[in-house]
Amino acid sequence: QVRPVESGGGLVQAGGSLRLSCAASESIFSPNTMVWYRQAPGGKQRDWVATVTTGGATNYKDSVKGRFTISRDNAKNLVYLQMNNLKPEDTAAYFCNAINHRGSPFGPWGQGTQVTVSS
Repeated sequence: QVRPVESGGGLVQAGGSLRLSCAASESIFSPNTMVWYRQAPGGKQRDWVATVTTGGATNYKDSVKGRFTISRDNAKNLVYLQMNNLKPEDTAAYFCNAINHRGSPFGPWGQGTQVTVSS
């Protein structure tokens, strides 16, 4: 399977913004709900951040509500994560994936994109 490609990460000061992109294969992207996850430095697992369904419905982790916006471009197989008012605790590697009907990620994992927020 083709791995997704995440991009757009970087080093920003607290209060800054970044826009992440995820390019996924059509077989993974097209029929599925897409999700952004993040893994903090030293973290053992990837934590859910935000979800977007094929119809555009969204859901967010409480700590990012009002600051992050997930969206998708169905014509280009792209998922975005607009991150505003970034905080040091948002520092993590960010990954995207598709989820099945049980809410579990099932596609291949990409390399992720690193977001570092300085205080």
